[in-house]
Amino acid sequence: MSGLIITLLAIGFYLAAASRAALGVLRSRSNPTSAKRQMIGLGLVAIALHASVLYTTTLTEAGVNLGISNAASLMACMIALFLLLGCLTQPLENLSIVLLPTAAIALAFERLFPTQHVLPQNAPFGLQLHILLSVLAFSLLSLGALQALAFAVADHQMRARRPLGVMRILPPLETMEGLLFQLIRAGFYILGLSLVSGLMFVHDLFAQHLVHKTVLSILAWLVFGILLWGRYRFGWRGRTAIRWTLGGMASLALAYFGTKMVLEVILHRV
Repeated sequence: MSGLIITLLAIGFYLAAASRAALGVLRSRSNPTSAKRQMIGLGLVAIALHASVLYTTTLTEAGVNLGISNAASLMACMIALFLLLGCLTQPLENLSIVLLPTAAIALAFERLFPTQHVLPQNAPFGLQLHILLSVLAFSLLSLGALQALAFAVADHQMRARRPLGVMRILPPLETMEGLLFQLIRAGFYILGLSLVSGLMFVHDLFAQHLVHKTVLSILAWLVFGILLWGRYRFGWRGRTAIRWTLGGMASLALAYFGTKMVLEVILHRV
C-alpha cells in the first residue's frame, strides 16, 4: 500500500474518531462508554497508520530525519497516543475533539511540506535517548497546556454564572485540575531528564546554534518547577495554575519549534 493511501486512511480514521467523540459528548444521555470505546478504537487505528508513515519518512537510510514537519508529526502522534491511553481512565473525550484533527493536520503537513534534518545512524545512544525524552516531555506538557485551556473555559463559565452548553462536555473542575497537575508533574520530571542528557552533548552553545533552545528549555523547566512548588507550598490553583502552565508551554514551544523554524526554514541550516 502506498504512503499516500496510508496517509489518507490515517487522516480519515483521525477525523472519524474525533467525530465519534463529538457525537458521544453531544448525546451524553446515550451510552457514553460505548462511544468512548469506539472513539479509542478508531483513534488507535489512526495512530497505527500514522506510525507506519512516520517509520518510512523518519527512519531513512542516512539516519533519523527530524525536520520540523517530521518532528511536528511525530509529536502530534505521541500526543494522540497519550490522549487515548489517558481516556481509558480519565474523562478526556473533550480534548480528543480538538487533538485528533490536529494530529491529522500535522500528518498532512508532513506529507505536503517534507523537511530534512537528519541525525546520523551512528549518533550516540545518549543523544537518541535525549531526543526520545524531549518528545515525551513535549507531548505530556502539551496535553497539560490543552487541559489548562479547557480548565480556563470551565472556570470562566463558573465565575460568570452563565454556564453555556460547553459545560456539559467538560469534567468537574476538581477532576480537570487534578489531571492538569498529574500531566505537568510527569512532564516536568521527563523534561529535566531530557535537559541533563542533552547537556552532555553540548560543546559550544553558539557554534551548535543551541543558545536559544537551551535557555528557553531551561526557562520552561523552571516555570513548571515553580508552579509545582507553588502548588505544594501555597496551594496554587485556578487561574494562577493556568497562567504558569501556558507560560511554561509557550517557552518550551519556542525552544523547539521556534528554533527549528529559524534554523531550517529561514537560515536553511541543518
